[in-house]
Amino acid sequence: MDRIKRLSFEVMDENKSKFGEDFAENKIVLNQLTIIHSKGLKNKIAGYITRYIKKQIREEEFKQNKSSYDSSDIEETSLEHDELDDDSENDEEITLTNEEIESILHSTTSDDKKTE
Repeated sequence: MDRIKRLSFEVMDENKSKFGEDFAENKIVLNQLTIIHSKGLKNKIAGYITRYIKKQIREEEFKQNKSSYDSSDIEETSLEHDELDDDSENDEEITLTNEEIESILHSTTSDDKKTE
């Protein structure tokens, strides 16, 4: 594991709630919690912690958006099924007996013969 990553996780394991999305604030918190003499190392660790927390927040938001998107799909699907149910009710109303169909067919064929 990378040295920066390892040190960042060591600090975050005990104090994750103190860090946020702001690099400058994370650097101040890091100064309060640790003794790091190298300015460059301190900046790299604070930067890694900041990126890590921002990534976690983005992933949580994505999961929330995805779950709300999935539930809206379910609602749309149920609406489509309701519409299909309405169509099937109309089909039932149109059901004709064989005698009625034959009479309709005879009337249309006789109309066709009259027009010729």
